[in-house]
Amino acid sequence: MRMDVLTLFPEMFAGVFGSSILGKAREKGIVSLNAINFRDYAGNKHGSVDDTPYGGGGGMVLKPEPIFRAVEDLLGQPASEEAFEPSIQVASKRAPRIILMCPQGETFTQKKAEELAKEDHLVFICGHYEGYDERIREHLVTDELSIGDYVLTGGELPAMVVIDSVTRLLPGVLGNETSAVTDSFSTGLLEYPHYTRPVEFRGWKVPEILLSGHHANVDEWRRQEALRRTWQRRPDLLEGLELTEKDKRWLKVLQEEATVKSEE
Repeated sequence: MRMDVLTLFPEMFAGVFGSSILGKAREKGIVSLNAINFRDYAGNKHGSVDDTPYGGGGGMVLKPEPIFRAVEDLLGQPASEEAFEPSIQVASKRAPRIILMCPQGETFTQKKAEELAKEDHLVFICGHYEGYDERIREHLVTDELSIGDYVLTGGELPAMVVIDSVTRLLPGVLGNETSAVTDSFSTGLLEYPHYTRPVEFRGWKVPEILLSGHHANVDEWRRQEALRRTWQRRPDLLEGLELTEKDKRWLKVLQEEATVKSEE
């Protein structure tokens, strides 16, 4: 996969792209990660990429020209609605997804990460100032993403979050291919508790079932604990989740335990 980031601060990505899982994925040739300064496409001697908003108001707005030029340079052709049709081949097997990092966008989830991990080419646009010229939204991007209901200085940190989340899902990136499958949210549930050596630490012991060597029982325990943790911490995730009859019985037990405890 190829991922390009259009940003005014490409230096912010140097450490992230060269470290940990992302760094190893680059070394293996699984992913190509690039940060491009779209100020280089300003087209004026001052390198100006923003201007005051029409109609007045505070703040500055990112101009459309530099961002359109930068995307067009990456694609090797004019960036238009036609350029995103599946029949058009652009720098990869499929047309790229052009992703605007924006607090107004769709909230990023594990499901979205899994969707993006199937693509060949992603282009992230990181904004600053008051916002983007609306024509960037209307005529350039394919997706708008937000990582939460709060405001950051720019789109760089959110882009890093999305890139990390997507990259770890690519085949060959993680040492253990089951890791991404059992992560929290991948199954719709929060992940079950983990333990490692020593068996006893300061009087706290590892659950006996994990030492039993009985894989079926261990799997059942993990499923129950994932349900318990999700029910306790994120019950909203259980809504609409397809549960087995055994899952439902276990949740009923948890509810009854909670009722008894509250009455004590």
